[in-house]
Amino acid sequence: MKHIAENDLNLMSKLLILSPHLKVKNLKNILVLTVIALTISLQHIKAQEFKGIDKSPMDMAYFPDNFAHDHSPGEKAVARITYGRPQKNNRPVFGKIVPYGKVWRTGANEATEFIAYQPLTFGSKILPAGTYTLYTIPGKDEWTIIFNTDIDIWGAYRYDSEKDALRFTQKTTTTSEVIEAFAIRFEDTIDNKALLKLAWDQIKVEIPFSY
Repeated sequence: MKHIAENDLNLMSKLLILSPHLKVKNLKNILVLTVIALTISLQHIKAQEFKGIDKSPMDMAYFPDNFAHDHSPGEKAVARITYGRPQKNNRPVFGKIVPYGKVWRTGANEATEFIAYQPLTFGSKILPAGTYTLYTIPGKDEWTIIFNTDIDIWGAYRYDSEKDALRFTQKTTTTSEVIEAFAIRFEDTIDNKALLKLAWDQIKVEIPFSY
């Protein structure tokens, strides 16, 4: 858009040079229109430089909770998750805007990223330390949870099951509270055990793991 603003400036310069030969009324109208066009162009350039807040903003959760803020020197995190937070906006969510039986990015925009800083155990299965994409397949009563080694993915359009590192199912529960924005958090329990919680609308999935 820079060339548009430069063209407007060139036009204004030419008008100023020609001004002695133009009628005052016409010159005034042309100058006003040129200034308006220049202002709009500059505003557009400014708007393009930095984007506004996304409709589904990105969020991050650590385990332990608030690790980045609270940890002591030398202490290491167990896991971190980065995800987009779509809004309900009075829409039915699961079975509608998020279909049952299809691979979901588990959020919005970029597929959710899960970092295991150490091996984690889900049921009887071990997830090695590493960075993964967290896909899910929502169902009416249970979800399929997928940790996939293909990372930096937009949506779930390129999902490749051959790159699954871990895959299992987890039952869902309903909540009395309506969760407006999709949310993920960790909750510590006891004896090196924790929960990875996913919730949106009135559906919640709690995924137990140990570390």
